[in-house]
Amino acid sequence: MSDIAGELARVKGAFAQPTLTLLHQRQAPVVITVFRAAFGRNNRPIPTARLHTQVEEHLAEIRQSGELEVPSGSGRDLCQRWMRGQWLVRALDETGDEVYSLTSHAQQALELVTGMTRDRATLSEHRIATILGTVRRFNSEANPDRTARVTLLNEEIARLQTERDRLVDGAELVSATEDFMHEGFTELLSLISALPSDFARVEERFGQIRSEILAAFRAEDRPAGEVIDEYLARADTLMTATHEGRAFEGAFALLRDDALVTQLRDDLGALLDHPLSDRILADAERAELRGTVKLVRDGLDRVLAQRSRVTATLKEYIVSHDVARDRELEQTLRQVESELMTWMATTGPRATHAVPLLPARVSVDHLRERFYDPADDVLPEPIGAADQDGAPRTALADLRAQGGPQFTTLRRRIDDALASASPADSLGALFERLEPTLRRPVEIFGLLHLAADRGWLAADDPPAGAESASGGLETYGTIRPDGSRRDLAVPRLALPDPDLAPDRQPAPAETAPEEKTQ
Repeated sequence: MSDIAGELARVKGAFAQPTLTLLHQRQAPVVITVFRAAFGRNNRPIPTARLHTQVEEHLAEIRQSGELEVPSGSGRDLCQRWMRGQWLVRALDETGDEVYSLTSHAQQALELVTGMTRDRATLSEHRIATILGTVRRFNSEANPDRTARVTLLNEEIARLQTERDRLVDGAELVSATEDFMHEGFTELLSLISALPSDFARVEERFGQIRSEILAAFRAEDRPAGEVIDEYLARADTLMTATHEGRAFEGAFALLRDDALVTQLRDDLGALLDHPLSDRILADAERAELRGTVKLVRDGLDRVLAQRSRVTATLKEYIVSHDVARDRELEQTLRQVESELMTWMATTGPRATHAVPLLPARVSVDHLRERFYDPADDVLPEPIGAADQDGAPRTALADLRAQGGPQFTTLRRRIDDALASASPADSLGALFERLEPTLRRPVEIFGLLHLAADRGWLAADDPPAGAESASGGLETYGTIRPDGSRRDLAVPRLALPDPDLAPDRQPAPAETAPEEKTQ
């Protein structure tokens, strides 16, 4: 293959990457805008239902602005389409809920667009100085010649010593120009904007390793012990076996140093407090720089959480799958051996028995859905003794005021009224003469009950459709226990004349069973 043909193949491979397929489509500006508005610079995970709603709302606003190249479909359909394009990934968070997050390809596309939206740095003294300083530092740390490395360090120490002495002696402090600060902030923002995609790439590498190990288990082309040994060996070198793992391990080692993190935060604060920073940086860029430490810590936490989920998933698969299957296989083989020994004890050496390849299906009309639970027969906890000191005090009179009719007392009042020199002419008049404690609404039922026992109602009950012989209704003025009054209309019942002969009185009815107990 010629050089130009090989270069074409490499370029085609680059264009086949999800990053360029996202940027190469007609609707790329709208999709990138939705991603930037929904996920922000930190690529924070978003619950699936919330992202579906946000996508629909953002696209509706874009259509209202007059944009024509807008993706069609619901929020859920678009998210599914973007997942197939490897721009979105769906996973479970710590609480077990489904969330969306951007892949490293989508974040790299957002990084390219963000870099294009900023002012592009041109050839300048700052850029050349940055290149020279980076090369010098790189050479001083990587040069294999001991003498050359010592020489470079001595030159750097002498230069710094000279600059320090000059400033101590009161020499003029050269201030940075606005162009110098602008180019420095641009390069710093470019470096920081690449961090989210770097962290996402490490997360995806962990997920790929997890899938490869699980595929090896499911293939079962090797003994389980060999696969487990390989997994344990790979887990020990997980952070050093891949380029992404080594990069993450180095960043993690640096950020575990609290002094370096504090120095990074202080340096960023000093740069943001520079007098020229207000004219160079927008509010969003200042917030981006100020949240650099949090951005890095959040990325580290997500990678560590992904690594923990991979380890937990593999451990659960190894423990629950292999051990359970081996135990079940061992029990099955033991049962087969036992049945074979029983069959051989009762048959000859040339006996045969047809064994079906698959066991027959068992037809069961009904299976128990609920089995015995010993917890159902556990006695409840004993009721503790009530706190008598904290219990409300209730008088006997208050309890009786809330009860039913006082039959004994009412019977005595009826007998006294009949024997009185001036007896009441009706049951309502008798009720009006009673003391307030016997004039509750429920006492009316007690009087009517006692009157029915004496046969008074039976003598005066009118036939169906006729008016009462006693003369219509009369009003009972009742008094409740709380002192409130209420008037009730009750059919009038005349009391018997005490001067009549006893043989002319109505025969009393048989005492009610409950009255015999009183």
